[in-house]
Amino acid sequence: MTDKNEEKKTLENVALEGAAAEVVQRYGSAVKEHFVAYAGKDNETGEEVKRGLKQIAKAKVNPDYKDANLKQQAGFAAEQKYTARQNAERIINKEKTRVHNTDVKGSGDYDQLFDHIITDENGIVISQEQMKFVGSSPKACLDKLASKKFQKYLDADAKITIPSDYYDGIIEEANKTIKSFEEQLKHAKETGNKDLVKALEEKIEKYKKIKDSIKDSGVTNSEAMEARLHPKLSTAKDVVKVAHGAGVEQAAYGAAIGGGISFIKNTVAVIKGDKTPEEAGASLLKDTGLTAGKSYATAFSGTVLKGAMQNSKSKMLQAVSKTNFAGTVVTSVIEVSKTMTSFIKGDIDGTQCLEELGEKGTAQLGAAMFAVAGQTLIPIPVVGGMVGSVIGYALTSACYGELLFALKDAKLAHEQRLQIEKECEEAIKMIVEYREQMNEAVNKYLTDVRDTFDKAIMVADKNIWLNDIDTFIDAANKMSIKMGRKPQFNNFQEFDSLMLSEKIIKL
Repeated sequence: MTDKNEEKKTLENVALEGAAAEVVQRYGSAVKEHFVAYAGKDNETGEEVKRGLKQIAKAKVNPDYKDANLKQQAGFAAEQKYTARQNAERIINKEKTRVHNTDVKGSGDYDQLFDHIITDENGIVISQEQMKFVGSSPKACLDKLASKKFQKYLDADAKITIPSDYYDGIIEEANKTIKSFEEQLKHAKETGNKDLVKALEEKIEKYKKIKDSIKDSGVTNSEAMEARLHPKLSTAKDVVKVAHGAGVEQAAYGAAIGGGISFIKNTVAVIKGDKTPEEAGASLLKDTGLTAGKSYATAFSGTVLKGAMQNSKSKMLQAVSKTNFAGTVVTSVIEVSKTMTSFIKGDIDGTQCLEELGEKGTAQLGAAMFAVAGQTLIPIPVVGGMVGSVIGYALTSACYGELLFALKDAKLAHEQRLQIEKECEEAIKMIVEYREQMNEAVNKYLTDVRDTFDKAIMVADKNIWLNDIDTFIDAANKMSIKMGRKPQFNNFQEFDSLMLSEKIIKL
């Protein structure tokens, strides 16, 4: 059986898991977008693009035109990266708009004018975009955008998404070009060349419109090429980035939860004399750091697992992904690993080990079966079996719990109620004890403070009528000192000097 400290740690882990539920759901859905971009199919909605990153990486390359072929295919990969990153960001920020590729299977021919459409929460198109990863430099890209071949995008008022590493350079080159044309225009007007004036005005307007139309895609040329050549690595990087964001956000919540619990425990310990303020402070920092780390790990791992399950081909896993299952799996691993560590170190024997595992979930048979499935799906020694065991553990535990609930065994329900009542009684005793200790400390402090204030107010009240300013100031200072403040002046002369000086007066 676990001791009281272990029980409290387990409850804390469960609390952290519950707190992470919303973060895991949100960031997990964002991770799913990157899995969709890699596979080329959203298994939840059934929407499938003609080329996901996985398919683009298999595209043929003509040895005679290798660079050109790869550049074009990297452009296709950039379209998928852009969609995934944009949607992931919108999901994390709780926005309702979504980005969609236009080359969806079953939707007819590929839309030559737009690569992406943006829809509102009702699926209504609110804007359309064309992506152009062209040119070997910002200037070369701008020249292509200004060519006749690309005029149709400007005429359609399309937003043109461009490589992130070209954006600033294109703006700079466009400004230079516009300035040059404006100087030529001034000269043309002075010479009265009307045809040249008209041509230059059209060019200036065109470059201004290009400036207004371009949009930073958030994808660089090198990232697009990496997605083409190494789609798994590219996807993994984005998944880790999103999961890290989840971990960081949840770590803050975890620190607040763990820090709050630790603050109460350490405050009581100081009042009781079990710890010095310094020891309590060190313990508070340690506990806060540990819970922040646990929260980070829970959110990070849960986010990745949730995203993978959400885009699984299995409808069951898709449904489970909408619950807090992912966070539960991570917490289960933490709890089971603690028991196994104790067994390996010899702190508990085999019987105690099985008892603790039973308390934390009756799942060994299910875990063994799922380990085989995990090893099949993830053919990496140990890792596949471990993942399968964890999923089996959690799923079988859940099934076991549902069976117990369905049976509604009166005896078990009675015993459970007695156990809960016992735990509640212990908790109430602890709360009463803490409250009494806090009341005693507060009353002692307030009595001392009140005595000082009463005496100081009496002196101040008396001497204000006697016009004894120095004695009045001394009485007021005694109250300030009692509250932990250091007076800035001790008499009227010091006050007068302070007012005439450039020092800041702190109230």
